[in-house]
Amino acid sequence: MKILLAEDDNDMRRFLVKALENAGYDVASFDNGLSAYNRLREEPFELLLTDIVMPEMDGIELARRATELDPEMKVMFITGFAAVALNPDSQAPREAKVLSKPFHLRDLVNEVDKLMAA
Repeated sequence: MKILLAEDDNDMRRFLVKALENAGYDVASFDNGLSAYNRLREEPFELLLTDIVMPEMDGIELARRATELDPEMKVMFITGFAAVALNPDSQAPREAKVLSKPFHLRDLVNEVDKLMAA
């Protein structure tokens, strides 16, 4: 199971990668949406896990483009701005999950497991 992670906070990104790898996932991580999107164009991923507020390309734009490339890709937003993700005008993929910060790493892994099993 391959996960693409886009998170501009270095510490948060490190914690997330470690937690997901410990749970058995293969994770490629990037600190901005644009480089994550460029990687997506090179190889398929099952899940896009992305922060919303990032430089260069925000998470909603990244998710929109990712699901255009691969309509089967699952999307989960990790954010302190849940209302932004849930705004119907945001053009975020409708099936996207939103995990609000702060969260426990175990909660993240549980949510990812559930999403991957669906």
